[in-house]
Amino acid sequence: MYRIGIIGDRESVLGFKAVGLEVFTCDQADEARKILRKIGKEDFAIIYVTEILAEQISEEIDKYKDERIPAIIAIPGKEGPSGSGMRNVSKAVERAVGADILFGGGK
Repeated sequence: MYRIGIIGDRESVLGFKAVGLEVFTCDQADEARKILRKIGKEDFAIIYVTEILAEQISEEIDKYKDERIPAIIAIPGKEGPSGSGMRNVSKAVERAVGADILFGGGK
């Protein structure tokens, strides 16, 4: 059975433990890279990463972009949304269908 994990600062991710996600708390990019490398090899289908950390470890996240699993998804942290998560979703959809169907850029 696949698992779902979340990587981010304590304040942003701790509440997700209550709904059954496996929580990995960290505040530093180097630590987040190590966690992602480790759990990326395990049976995680989805790994959420707070947007701030996702921006800092984007080169590590890019290594998984063509893999079926795990799906790595940036989510807003305690600071609120930065917009990078939605930009990444838009890029992934554009790669999959060949046009920006979400925001009309492919018209």
